[in-house]
This record gives sequence, C-alpha cells and structure tokens, in this order.
Amino acid sequence: MSGSRLMGIGTYRPARLVTNDDLAKRVATSDEWVRSRTGIATRRIADADETIVAMGSMAAEKALAAAGIDPTDLDMVLLATCTNPSQIPGSGPQIAHRLGAVHAGALDINAGCAGFSYALSVASDMVRVGSARHVLVVAAERLSDYTDWDDRTTCILLADGAGAAVVGPAPNQEIGPAVWGHDGGKAGAIRVPGYGDNLFRMEGQTVFRWAITLTPTVRRACELAGVEPAELAAVVPHQANLRIIDVLVSGIGATNAVVARDVVDSGNTSAASIPLAFSRILDGGQLRPGDPVLLFGFGAGLTYCGQVVRCP
Repeated sequence: MSGSRLMGIGTYRPARLVTNDDLAKRVATSDEWVRSRTGIATRRIADADETIVAMGSMAAEKALAAAGIDPTDLDMVLLATCTNPSQIPGSGPQIAHRLGAVHAGALDINAGCAGFSYALSVASDMVRVGSARHVLVVAAERLSDYTDWDDRTTCILLADGAGAAVVGPAPNQEIGPAVWGHDGGKAGAIRVPGYGDNLFRMEGQTVFRWAITLTPTVRRACELAGVEPAELAAVVPHQANLRIIDVLVSGIGATNAVVARDVVDSGNTSAASIPLAFSRILDGGQLRPGDPVLLFGFGAGLTYCGQVVRCP
C-alpha cells in the first residue's frame, strides 16, 4: 500500500445572502434570538441555476486547479450529498461528465452531514490499495429545496454550497484512519420524511444532546493518527451550531488550534460544511502545508465520521 494525501481544495458559495433580519420578516424570530442559539448571522441560498451539479462542478474545478490535476487523470468521482433532487439519476456521474472526467467511475454517497468525511475516507482507502490514483471528492448541498420556511426552528439553520478535494498518492499517510459510527435508533431526529412531506424536520434537543457526547470519539481520531489534541493546528467540525462546536473543541483539549466557525456567515450546509470551513481557514493563511487538521462530521442517520489530515 502507498500513502494518500489531500492535494487541493475548492469551494463554491452561492451569491445570495439571507440575513436573520430577512427571516424575521417571515417567521417569529430576531437576529439576537438566532445568534444566541446557533451563532448564525447569515446564510447562502442558491438560485435556480445553482444546482447540485453546477455548484459541485465549480468547486471541483477549483480543487483540480489547486491540485494541478487534469480531469482526464481522475479515476473516481465521489459526491457526498443528501439533497439530490432525484433518487435516480445521481449527480456524481453528471459532475464527472461536466468536468470531462472521461476515465473516472462516479457515484453518490449519502451520509448526511458526515458525508464529506465518509467520502474522504473511501477516497483515501482507494488510493492506498491501488484501485485509484486520483480521486475527486465533492460535497454539494441545496438544503433550501427542503426547508420549511415557516418553521422558525429549522429555517434559520439551513443553507447551500459546495466544496471539493482531490486525493492522491503520497510516500507517507497524510489522511488518518477514520473514526466512524452511528446511532440509528435515533434516525428520526433528523429527517425528510417523504411520502408527501419533503421538508426537513429535526428534533433539535435530541441532536444537541447526542452530538456533545461524541467528544471521546473525536479524541479517538487524534489517537489513531498519532497526534495529540494540543498538536492540532486546526479543528474543522461540521458547521451545525456554534454551541456544539465549542463543546466538542473544548472537550478534546485542542488548545492551540484554529477553530472553524464558518457557520456564522454560511449557515449549516450539511456535507459541504467541512470543506467550505476548511478552505476558509486555508485561504486566511493560518495554516502551513503539513499541519495536522482534525475533520469531524456528524448528523443525519444519526452518523458520524472524522479523521486527522495534513494540510495540502
């Protein structure tokens, strides 16, 4: 087996910005109420032409450019999404086609908000065992399509966007082993029921109480990578809620890490939230190549997945 590494990251953020005051014109809420409970100030909402395929492709093009990889050199395209507009066809093959990845396999992965970390682990393992040399991981979501804009408990959270990463070979392993698991007995806590009800529903307190119990699992990802929490340069959890982020980070003792708080102006973008938040920290010049960064996704399923990666 060879090693695997992150070669480049790219993102796409819709242009339309929706503030808490905008939402207060429709539902009984306020900027203070939303900020105090979630930390969110604004969120990005896609226009009609900013589809899963369009946003994912644009994020992917940036990731490929950053990695210096031509689409024809891709062996696999993995799309993490839980908001594909149809069950069939998936959007992964459509993204691969739009990019010109003519030699690549392509498929969708639905692990909710943990989707990027799951797909990244699959990509890493494919490279390590030699079934692929270059894998494109895309996470793209249009949660606005499933938002109940009259439900003040959920419409304040959800947003749209896309992120992508290229995974390729390396002399050493730069993508740590994944820590993953589930609590499927609580599957109904986050759901889009279907059968006539295609709107996002969530039992917020149930999810919050579950998420803050995951601190030992987050520490376990560091242990498997051979990294102490105090050595982390950054922590990039799923951008669900600032309160959850703060509990998880303080619980693992990542005292020297930059903590991603992209949720403040991007909202909860499910699977896309980790690459969006990671890219913002990289763009800010706060990290150096090779720095250890903890990624950790959690949400619908209920599922979780995380790993320590080295900065590209």
